[in-house]
Amino acid sequence: MLTKKQKQNIIEKFKTHETDTGSPQVQIAILTAEVKDLTAHLRNHKKDFSSRRGLIKKVVERRRLLKYLEREDLKAYKKLVDDLKLRVAKK
Repeated sequence: MLTKKQKQNIIEKFKTHETDTGSPQVQIAILTAEVKDLTAHLRNHKKDFSSRRGLIKKVVERRRLLKYLEREDLKAYKKLVDDLKLRVAKK
């Protein structure tokens, strides 16, 4: 789980304007950090199925937000994917 300080650092890095806390870019960045955290947890705790379910929900939510951002602002989408080093499916 991300600490408040980690989440603030992510928001500062990916915000689109001064008071931004909920833009797709920020949400995707936070979800990516949570996915990495849960993935590391599940490597050590292979039978933690409730955390695995939470991980899958976060991955699906991130994918949905990425599709939205790609459709609405392709330039911001490409920049975010590069910044977060995400692998995306080729069309």
